[in-house]
Amino acid sequence: MGKIRTRFAPSPTGFLHIGGARTALFNWLFARHNGGDFVLRIEDTDQQRSTHESTKAILDAMVWLGLNWDEGPYFQAQRVDLHREMVQKLIKEGHAYYCTCTPEELEEKRKKALATGKKPKYDGTCRDKKLTKSENSVVRFHSKQDGATVVEDLIKGNIIFNNDELDDLIIERSDGYPTYNFAVVVDDALMNITHVIRGDDHVNNTPRQILMYQALGFDVPKFAHVPMILGSDKTRLSKRHGATSVMAYKEMGYLPEALVNYLVRLGWAHGDQEIFSMAQLVEFFSMEAVGKSPAVFNPDKLLWLNAHYIKESSSERLMEEMKPLWPDGTNTSDAGFIKQVIADLQPRVKTLVELANMADFYFADEIHYEEQAARKFLTPEISGYLKAMVVGISAVQDFSKERIEEFLKSFIEKHNIKFKVIAQPLRVALTGKTVSPGIDEVMVTFGKDRVIKKINNAIAYIESRN
Repeated sequence: MGKIRTRFAPSPTGFLHIGGARTALFNWLFARHNGGDFVLRIEDTDQQRSTHESTKAILDAMVWLGLNWDEGPYFQAQRVDLHREMVQKLIKEGHAYYCTCTPEELEEKRKKALATGKKPKYDGTCRDKKLTKSENSVVRFHSKQDGATVVEDLIKGNIIFNNDELDDLIIERSDGYPTYNFAVVVDDALMNITHVIRGDDHVNNTPRQILMYQALGFDVPKFAHVPMILGSDKTRLSKRHGATSVMAYKEMGYLPEALVNYLVRLGWAHGDQEIFSMAQLVEFFSMEAVGKSPAVFNPDKLLWLNAHYIKESSSERLMEEMKPLWPDGTNTSDAGFIKQVIADLQPRVKTLVELANMADFYFADEIHYEEQAARKFLTPEISGYLKAMVVGISAVQDFSKERIEEFLKSFIEKHNIKFKVIAQPLRVALTGKTVSPGIDEVMVTFGKDRVIKKINNAIAYIESRN
């Protein structure tokens, strides 16, 4: 067969959705695993629905996921002359014909077929009329009417279609543009695509396309139809199950490697392993390990994976990822401080958006205390301990985690109290909340001057209420 070549061919009529991203990923991995080429082609012959914005969104999503392509992006609309040339070839050789049946006539034929229990396919009215092109004529493929076409599917096994059930599909519309089923055959053939890996909603198109390959004299590629992705209610994944757009996950604070890792496991497995690097995916991926049954999308599993990848990421990497996510007005000029904030929070969050939201107290000039927390923990009884803590902290020379731990230990021993007496009041004074990273971590990140300032502010707050 020669060098393996796969392709991803989205239509630019919307964003890149989860199902399309998984299809792209499987094609990319199969090509990379086999040392082949991965081709990107934008199928934009539907001029009314295709947009530049959608094309850009698809390309951005591919880049974000790390699915680099070896060729392209090719644009199908720029290849229309090739498609028309192939249409004329089929007409000349008797494999296609002009049809002038109107939409109203076709609808009437469909109704009659259904009424008599027949399959509502085109009845071949114009098949042998040898018509020529006219204003509203279309071109139909002259499909075989006898025998069977076998789809040798790499995932589902052999699927047999009786040719008399196949339609004489329109391959060129009256506006001169090719239809999907024909353009995809011509483009895949001329681009030497060896393996067509796509969703199993295309299974019924495949026997028709195989007949077109044969009529055009092209080699038929290998086909693999990937089962669809379902929502939790076992219906086709849609917006009601949550976000379906790839870039929506970026906006929600997901890392691309988490989404890639999750998508590849929707229908593919390598033993019981759950977490894969991209290099491992390339090494292990094979079509034999792709399942035949639909996969169920589990947002909680994706969230778990994202938390794992955030936890394993370097502060430097997360600094870059966080740049567009910090709230407006956040002062991110102190790189060392930002890194420490991220290090404090990354073991505790599941998304980067959650990290940005949890970090608010680090950047606030004035702490906004949670009302219930302030009422419970910032009390006159605690004010004396906080004042003593300011004095003690001022004397700490090395403001490191170890020295702060030593200071806190000596403080509670000196005042003959349990740590819980001062722990939550100190936490609320520093963060305004009752839940935060460890107090010692927060103190190190703030630094001595900020800690003293925040404790003094808490003392002033207590005194202002009494």
